[in-house]
Amino acid sequence: MATQMLETPEVDLVYDVHGPLPTADARPPLVMIGQPMDAGGFSALASHFPERTVVTYDPRGLGRSVRKDGRVDHLPTTQAADVHALIEALGAGPVEMFASSGGAVTALALVAAHPQDVLTLVAHEPPLIAILPDASAAMRARARVRDAYQDRGSGAGMAAFIAMTSWRGEFTDDYFARPAPDPAAFGLPSVNDGSRDDPLLSDRSWAVSDYRPDVDALTSAPTRIVIAVGEESADVVTGRTSVAVAELLGRRATVFPSHHGGFIGGESAYAGKPELFAQRLREVLDDTR
Repeated sequence: MATQMLETPEVDLVYDVHGPLPTADARPPLVMIGQPMDAGGFSALASHFPERTVVTYDPRGLGRSVRKDGRVDHLPTTQAADVHALIEALGAGPVEMFASSGGAVTALALVAAHPQDVLTLVAHEPPLIAILPDASAAMRARARVRDAYQDRGSGAGMAAFIAMTSWRGEFTDDYFARPAPDPAAFGLPSVNDGSRDDPLLSDRSWAVSDYRPDVDALTSAPTRIVIAVGEESADVVTGRTSVAVAELLGRRATVFPSHHGGFIGGESAYAGKPELFAQRLREVLDDTR
């Protein structure tokens, strides 16, 4: 693995290249991106593609990529411009891409703006709550996470986040009538740690879940777009957003093993099934129909 830095006026983007460039198998590099997860979250998945050159990166302001623009928000169009610059820096032509969560939102913005950058995009569970039929209620649920975090710290914020993301179906009055979840019930600290800058729990990433895909640009792009959804995500919010964006694009979501973090290895408490996930991803990438 070679770690490199792409210096721009606004950010120093750090990325890792696993394998040779030009690639040994004559296939394009396989770029894996997330948000707010950095490159480290793809270590297990990348290990299951030893024959491919895999590229991972830390989005601006996350992990090793230091911002110089003085901002703290996370905008899909800005992230997409960063990924476009990264692909150009690789000098390896259009890439294949696996993008998860907020990274999938970035990838949709990238294909809309730079359709020649990506041959195949597998967009895994983009959390586009603005396109849900219960978007207003989903945004209210999201605000409860932010408020819990602001009022009581990361333990309370993460407990609220887990409660939101594990709720099945639309966010009804029954959801909002429930008491605030106890962090201890999830093994989380109840003490207020003073943290207020977490990109997942604060409102710094709301532009990600508020993003509305450019359907005309995406459906006219030469990129093959696959919307992926975990088999365990049925009816939870990211499962519902995956189905919704697939329908916007006139297709059905493709089912992958496990849950929202299905590609994450045993180093995480949120481990999925990375070997099965990689097998499914390889099948989808190799499908030339």
